[in-house]
Amino acid sequence: MSPRRTVALAVGIVALEFGAAITSFVASTLLPVIAADLDARNRLGLLIAGSTLGLFVALPLATRVIRRIGASAGLTLGAAGYLGGLAVAASSTTAWTFAAGQFSAGLSSGLLGVFGIGAAIEHLEDRVRERVVAASAAMWILPALVGPAATLGLEHLVGWRWTLVAPVPIVLIGRVLVVRVVRRSAATTATSARPLGPTLLVPLGAALVVFGFGGWPVAALGCLLALAGTVAIMPRGTAALRRGTPAALAAMVLFAFGYFGADSLVTVLLTDGYAAGLRHAAIVLSAAPLAWGVTSLCATALRRRWNGRRFPVVGLSLASAGTAGLTALLVTTPSVPIAVASWAVAGMGVGLAYPSLYLMASTAGSSGFTATELATAVITAEAIGGLLGRATGGALTSTASTGGLTATYLTYSIALATAALVAVRAPQRT
Repeated sequence: MSPRRTVALAVGIVALEFGAAITSFVASTLLPVIAADLDARNRLGLLIAGSTLGLFVALPLATRVIRRIGASAGLTLGAAGYLGGLAVAASSTTAWTFAAGQFSAGLSSGLLGVFGIGAAIEHLEDRVRERVVAASAAMWILPALVGPAATLGLEHLVGWRWTLVAPVPIVLIGRVLVVRVVRRSAATTATSARPLGPTLLVPLGAALVVFGFGGWPVAALGCLLALAGTVAIMPRGTAALRRGTPAALAAMVLFAFGYFGADSLVTVLLTDGYAAGLRHAAIVLSAAPLAWGVTSLCATALRRRWNGRRFPVVGLSLASAGTAGLTALLVTTPSVPIAVASWAVAGMGVGLAYPSLYLMASTAGSSGFTATELATAVITAEAIGGLLGRATGGALTSTASTGGLTATYLTYSIALATAALVAVRAPQRT
C-alpha cells in the first residue's frame, strides 16, 4: 500500500476513535437529561442497552456481510444505518424508540468497526499499527478533560437532541478516510470460519445480562451463553490458552473484565465505599484514562530503547496492583488522594500493556483467520470482557455496601493479574 494510503488509513482510524470517545462522553453525560425528558428514569437499562446489543449482533454478522455484498456496499449500508439510527434516537419521544435508534447505530458502528480494524490488520505493518493504537488511546484524553462540561454547555444552548448528533461530522470524516482504503480490500473475499448459530449466542446472552430478566439466575445464564458464543468466534485454542494469538485474545478478555469492570464502578466505590462526594469521584474516575492515554504515547517511544515484549505482562501487573490498592483502602483508611494515585497507576499499566497486547491479539499467526475474522475476534474479546466485568460487579456490589465492593475490586484485581500471567503465552514481539 502506498505511503499516502497508509497515512489516510491511520488518520481515519484515529479519527474514528476520537469520534467514539466524544460519542461515549456525550451519551453518558446526557443520560440523566434524556431519561427525564422521555420519562424513563426507571428504564435506564433500556436507554443504555441499545447500542451495546447492536454491537454484539453486528460482530457475528460482519464477516458474512463483507463476503456477500462487498466492502463498498457494506460500508454504505453501515454509514446509512449509523446516521439513521442517530436520527431516530434524537427525534424519539419514548424510551423504546430511543433504544431502537441506538440499536441501529450500534449495529452499524460494529459493522464499520470490523471494517476499520480489519483494514488495519490487513494493510498496516505491525509497528505502524502499534503507533495507531497508542494514538487512538490518546484520543480519549481531551474528551475526558472537557467532554462532560462541553456537552452540558451545548445541551443548554441547543438541547440534548442536537447535542446527541454533534459528534457525527468527526465520525464521518474517519469513516470516509477508511472507506478509501478498504473499498477494494481483499477482506471482501473473506469466508466464514464459524457457523452462525453458536456465534449468535453472544447477543442473546448479552441481552439477558443487560436487561436482567428474572434476576441473577437469568443473568448468570446470559453470561454462560455469551461466553459460549465468544468461544465460537475466537480462534481455536483461545479457551485452552494456546500459545500465540489465542492466548493474547484470552488475555484481552481478562483485561477488559478487570479494567472496564473496575472503571464502571469507580464512582460507586468513592461515594459508597469511601464516603466521598461526586466531585472527588469524578477526579478519581479521570485519573486512569488520562494516565492510559499519556503512557500509551510514551510506550511506543520506549520500545525503541528497551525490548517491549514484556510490556503486556508488566503493564497488566501494574494495573492489578493499582486496582488492589483501591481494594486495600476499603479495609484500611479510605483516602481520595491515594485512590487517585492507585487508579492512575492502573491506567499507566494499561497504557503500557494495551498497544502491544492489542497487536499480539490482532496478529494472525497460526490462527488461520482472515483480517476481518480476526478483527471480529478482537472487538468481541474486549466488548464481552467489559460486559461480563460490569455484570459481575453489579451482582457482587448488590450484596452489602463496603463488603460487596471489597469482593468486587478484589475480583477485578485477580482478573488483571491472571491476564498478566496469560499474556506470557502471547506472541513475543520486539
